[in-house]
Amino acid sequence: MSRTRKLGWLLALYFVQGLPFGFQASALPIYLRDQGVSLRAIGWASMLALPWLAKVLWAPVVDAVWSPRVGRRRSWILPMQIHLAGTCLALALTQSLTPLLVLVFAANLFAATMDVAVDGLAVSLLQENELGLGNTAQVVGFKLGMLTGGGLLVAWSATLGWQGLFVAMAGLIVAVAAFTVFQKEPAETAVEAAGDTPPVGRTILRLLADRRVWALLIVVATYKLGESFADAMFKPFLLDRGYTVAQIGLWLGTWGMVFSLVGSVVGGLLASRFGLFPTLVFTASVRVVPLIGQLLLARDPELGDGVVIAVTSAEHFFGGALTTAMFAFMMSRVDPRIGGTHFTLLASVEVLGKLPIAPVAGEVAHAYGYLPVFTFAVVASVLYLPLLALVRKSPHPRPAEF
Repeated sequence: MSRTRKLGWLLALYFVQGLPFGFQASALPIYLRDQGVSLRAIGWASMLALPWLAKVLWAPVVDAVWSPRVGRRRSWILPMQIHLAGTCLALALTQSLTPLLVLVFAANLFAATMDVAVDGLAVSLLQENELGLGNTAQVVGFKLGMLTGGGLLVAWSATLGWQGLFVAMAGLIVAVAAFTVFQKEPAETAVEAAGDTPPVGRTILRLLADRRVWALLIVVATYKLGESFADAMFKPFLLDRGYTVAQIGLWLGTWGMVFSLVGSVVGGLLASRFGLFPTLVFTASVRVVPLIGQLLLARDPELGDGVVIAVTSAEHFFGGALTTAMFAFMMSRVDPRIGGTHFTLLASVEVLGKLPIAPVAGEVAHAYGYLPVFTFAVVASVLYLPLLALVRKSPHPRPAEF
């Protein structure tokens, strides 16, 4: 399979996964409020995304059970796409609140399960020199899906209506499913169908017995610590500084997404040109620059709109580049025999590493103001750089090693 075809397929698959997540994160609160739902209930509705955190629990099943005739990964990807499209059509027909919330949870469940299989496909599909561009397709595809499901279709819902939004999502998913039907998994994974795949649980336990794996988990869990700490309070900071909701939405929501997408592409290109680890070090280093800019904004109230826009754009650009570099590096350390489970484990650690940050940042800002928040973000990001030495020489896992 050509590189262009690989990247196009992965981009389309990750785009589909981003659709329900984008709706869950961005559009659902608007939809619920439009239906008169209380703010407290809207807050709890975020728990509907729980499958994205819990998918590691059933990832071994996705790795271990499949049909040799259909393909190891397509055995899960195609059914999940069909279920996801059907769920979107059911959402279009739903009038009451409780069934709607159940269906949104189901959509997240199907998309998260599909994500395990797609990650495993990417591990098998991509060669070493393709990981940078492959993870660009991963990150950019997912972000475009989020932007479509949580932004563009919501904007068009004024014309289409909410029912039309769900039908449009279903149509996009069906189109990608039709494309997937005609794709073939790489021939080198045919040995997996012959039963050469080891027991997933046993292999994971052997991996976790290796100190190098724990070093990788630490690096993955902490790479966004400082950035997430600052991000949690940057919007409230700008609002308290006197900027309008419209300005913040334009600078962080629209322009920020554009710069994040461009940064993700640049991160993948750098990884392909200069290697995964050097790109990871470089992007983690330059990521400190916009965090210093946020700290300067907190120290000097006289800095104007131009500085805010520059800092915001740089933060999203370098953050996007670092995300692509980290995900490519993570994928290079995955055992391809259990690619779906192994990568899902790393991705879950990445999510869990960011999960408790926002509440802590809020408590610090409430008690001491914004300056300590942005100071900690800079310090944590600088202190993170030496941690990268822990994984500099971590070898690629090979079946013979485990």
